Amino acid sequence: MKFHEAGKLIIFVSLVTIFLAVVFYVLFLANLWWVNLIFFATMLTVGVLIVRFFRVPTRVINKVDDGVLSPADGTIVYVGPAFEHEYFKDERLKISIFMSINNVHVNSYPISGEISYMAYHPGKYAVAKLPKSSVDNEHNSIVVRNDETEVLFRQIAGFVARRIISYPEVGDIVEQGEEVGMIKFGSRVDVFLPKTATVAVSKGDKVVSKKTVLAYF
Repeated sequence: MKFHEAGKLIIFVSLVTIFLAVVFYVLFLANLWWVNLIFFATMLTVGVLIVRFFRVPTRVINKVDDGVLSPADGTIVYVGPAFEHEYFKDERLKISIFMSINNVHVNSYPISGEISYMAYHPGKYAVAKLPKSSVDNEHNSIVVRNDETEVLFRQIAGFVARRIISYPEVGDIVEQGEEVGMIKFGSRVDVFLPKTATVAVSKGDKVVSKKTVLAYF
């Protein structure tokens, strides 16, 4: 396992800040044992969460030529029909994945192909689980096209997430399971598929990027 480049500076600054806070507390604010325990436990928890958030586990990609891999770790919060307003402008099959702060936040391509569309949209930072966040929140839409079909997936910022990192450009040839970027601190990814796709997951399922098959064509 390694740590994402986008998080190395944040990890360093956060750990230094926590260390200085602990030193200051010990020198000037140390009090009752239970107060000290709460403070040190809080500092340790914050440090561990920040380090864990930017982890990039080593995974063997479960390539499925006739299927769609999950682009994110998280929990399925919606599976069903939805109108895709931005690119397809018709009804599609939508699968929504909510990523909590405990999940790995590195995103990957659900299928192999060519980037045929990409657009970043500034917006709000409402709770990512809400359906309207797909449109209202800051989001980044990417469409991958191959000989079989087109799949749109959307990186959506949430209440805590404040920055979407995405590497591709239109015309890039990408591989299923390859890293596309990440969303910092809690968010959601929506995947829009043809209505003829056969869904392989249900609401409430836990999914893993590069591993879990969301649907088959």
